[in-house]
Amino acid sequence: MNAPSDPSAEGIPAATVVIFRRGAEDGPPEILMTIRSREMVFAGGMAVFPGGRVDPADFDLGARIGGPLDPDEAAHQIAVVRETLEETGLAIGLSGDIDAAKARAARDYLQQTGELAPVLDHFGWDLDLDQLTPFARWFPKNERIPRVYDTRFYLADLGTGAVEIEADLSENTHLFWTTAQGALDAAERGEIKVIFPTRRNLERLALFGSYAEAKAQAEAIPVRTITPYMGDRDGQTWLEIGEDLGYPVTGEPLDTVARG
Repeated sequence: MNAPSDPSAEGIPAATVVIFRRGAEDGPPEILMTIRSREMVFAGGMAVFPGGRVDPADFDLGARIGGPLDPDEAAHQIAVVRETLEETGLAIGLSGDIDAAKARAARDYLQQTGELAPVLDHFGWDLDLDQLTPFARWFPKNERIPRVYDTRFYLADLGTGAVEIEADLSENTHLFWTTAQGALDAAERGEIKVIFPTRRNLERLALFGSYAEAKAQAEAIPVRTITPYMGDRDGQTWLEIGEDLGYPVTGEPLDTVARG
């Protein structure tokens, strides 16, 4: 079996977030997913979590805010806040006088400016990055895909489901709430398509009966960069990840893997 290689090459910096809300009638929590436009170069037509690449303005703001976070880490979390507001209309990782109407107005303003800092200034809001919990980091640099993203995953909690969401149709065609297991079941039925990292993360998320459980595991397992690698199981080639990263399923036959 091939050992995982050291992820030293540069990838496109990106960040994504798993947004939780309470499930119905004390059932498992629901998470927000989006279907990417088929015209997108990366993961076109796939069901993914909200997020996207880290922009230069995110790095600029991350370097300016100070605080306990490394500026690079702050930039990734800022990208999550910006992308979530732009893609879904949800204001996470922010504090201040925020309601549904202001969130809609902020989204419109963000789409005009393209940067988060002017939105914060205009609405008098502050970043509250403590709302985000680092969960994972995936860098599939060994895979033959059009663009290789070095993506950091975060968790966030909405609590109640009484929120408005609306897809940004330039990149996404549909937003939907589902349990992690519900998304896996939908993928098995062919109703949605998920790439390898999304499937593995859904399997991990399906372990948790609440956001608190997911956050506790995320805080207990240090985030290490995951670079999938080729392995051999009974003469068949598998795409593998390490077995000490918190994931209940650590591989899949290569011929069944959905690529970006």
